[in-house]
Amino acid sequence: MAFFVFVYLCCMQTILNQQQIEQKIIRLGHQLIEDAFDQDQIYIGGIVGNGFTFAQQLAEVITQNSNIQIVCFEIKLNKDEPWNHPIEFSIEHKRLKNSYIILVDDVVNSGKTMQYALLKFLEQATKAIKTVALIDRQHRRYPIKTDFAGLSLSTTLKNHVEVDLSEQNAKVFLY
Repeated sequence: MAFFVFVYLCCMQTILNQQQIEQKIIRLGHQLIEDAFDQDQIYIGGIVGNGFTFAQQLAEVITQNSNIQIVCFEIKLNKDEPWNHPIEFSIEHKRLKNSYIILVDDVVNSGKTMQYALLKFLEQATKAIKTVALIDRQHRRYPIKTDFAGLSLSTTLKNHVEVDLSEQNAKVFLY
């Protein structure tokens, strides 16, 4: 067992360290400010888990560097079978009507998770919907594109990307 753990850990490659992740978050925050310069208020929805943590970090950068009012909320869905479970928001869904929305996740791979979250937004009129990911793997099976990405990776389908957004030691791994 110890041998397998050793082989597993040796095959993990750090793609981004804490400082690089922070730089990407700051850059993405500024890109979002530029894109939404004419908005008084924007809604940032982060997909449950790291997507929500990442959304909160983006909201902090935007708040510190602009006068745009931010409403950050969590999107709760089953990532494995989003079609089998209801999608829920931590805010009232009706608040999003005619709003500028930013959909956030840590990693976009097939596009499935973002696609199903996007469907919930499309149940009513919106001003705009933008998508943001820290890592864009570009292995699409669903018709979704990332408007803003911290890092675009060309990987094999066998590779896996793991994001750890711990406050003191955030890292992105490829194995």
